[in-house]
Amino acid sequence: MEALQPMAASIAEILRAREETVAICETTAGGLVSAALLSIPGASRYYAGAAVTYTGVARSVFTGISLDDYPGVRSSSEPYARIIAETIRERLGATWGIGETGAAGPGGNVYGDASGHTCIAIAGPTEYVETLETGLEDREENMWLFTKRTLEVFESVLREAG
Repeated sequence: MEALQPMAASIAEILRAREETVAICETTAGGLVSAALLSIPGASRYYAGAAVTYTGVARSVFTGISLDDYPGVRSSSEPYARIIAETIRERLGATWGIGETGAAGPGGNVYGDASGHTCIAIAGPTEYVETLETGLEDREENMWLFTKRTLEVFESVLREAG
């Protein structure tokens, strides 16, 4: 967590200065994005909440999303990352929403994505989505890399929106 704190502190500073908030829906990062942002004192001023929607049941209960409402969209994809980012933002009334979804490994996922695959989306005043492929099988390392990239992306979007 220590390596992520400078980035999390920078994000916190931007959000507090603008009086903006963030809500997070993450899957394969397993709550690490939230943990990084919550590690900064004063998080209650900018952190609206989060859901770790690792399973379809969790997704349904915490976000109300049914993939039946989105024909052709599957988990671990850029369109799905966008949907969860927008949904969590709306449900928690935040300025920004972050969505992260992928395959930490080992062995990839049922959709055919290799380990080290994640999609990251930012919803809010500025929209952004990207896919990261680490090429690694190590689950824990991928989770940390997914978290780091999600924070990097969010900080960059915040700065550009400034």
